Amino acid sequence: MSAAEPLTTVLLMAYGSPATRDDVEAYYTHIRRGRKPSPEELADLAGRYERIGGASPLLEITQQQGVRLLEQLRRDGDHFRIALGMKHAPPFIADAVAEAVAAGTQRLVALALAPHYSRMSIGGYLEAASDALGKLNTAVAFYPVESWCAQPLFQEVVAAHIGEALAVWPDRECDRFAVVFTAHSLPERILTWGDPYPQQLTESAAAVARLAGLRQWHFAYQSAGHTGDPWLEPDVNDQVRRLAGEGHRQFLIVPIGFVSDHLEILYDLDIELQETAAALGVECRRTRSLNSDPVFIAALAGVVHERLAESPAPRIQQSAQL
Repeated sequence: MSAAEPLTTVLLMAYGSPATRDDVEAYYTHIRRGRKPSPEELADLAGRYERIGGASPLLEITQQQGVRLLEQLRRDGDHFRIALGMKHAPPFIADAVAEAVAAGTQRLVALALAPHYSRMSIGGYLEAASDALGKLNTAVAFYPVESWCAQPLFQEVVAAHIGEALAVWPDRECDRFAVVFTAHSLPERILTWGDPYPQQLTESAAAVARLAGLRQWHFAYQSAGHTGDPWLEPDVNDQVRRLAGEGHRQFLIVPIGFVSDHLEILYDLDIELQETAAALGVECRRTRSLNSDPVFIAALAGVVHERLAESPAPRIQQSAQL
């Protein structure tokens, strides 16, 4: 690394997941900011993990994404490194930031592995990274990435996965076939803030649909929490029920708001939604997750380079909590 190349750490951030069945309570308690879940809530979440094999592959996939991204970035020089930080499980964001600073990092790119911005979601990741830097009293330049859903390679790889799914589904009946894009629901109160999340989702789904040559498509939310507050709708299960009632019998689900296989994909879509489809007598498939797809990794590298070409940001972002 030359003197002209400051050491740059890309902090890859994801939600986190319990490593084992014994970690589920601590994980759930962390999500609830120290409030332990009820026995019923704990049993429900633990049961979902059991049905996908006992644990989520999220951390392993994120590690693989980090390895591939570092390989991509280092084609441009050896001054890059990767740190992984999870919001609700080890390795935590604050620990990853401390590791980066201890390694001599001069620039920190904070990149959440979710394409669309909301104050309530991505804002929380960026605030955690910013706060960790502030507590360390370091002069590291901070480069937060708020959203990257418009990154061309990201849109291209999602469109390619749609084409791949359609190519191996030759028996689909086009006049009774529906494509449904999905993303994680959030509490409806974000709408009162003018939050860009719904608009970004609509715009990126429309862009991908154009690239994939789709004439018609639909959108739905999934994985809403059980907080007692209203969450963004329609839910994907309700959307499939509605469309089935209109005569659609085959569905391709495109989880555009997610980039990895984890509980919201492997349970909410591959199990829960499949149960809904079976009850309706319809066929439901989904595009495969991006995971470590080379084009997706190239998209992330593009996001990093684009952000570094801009100015660093003041630390301490303000977010809202679920």
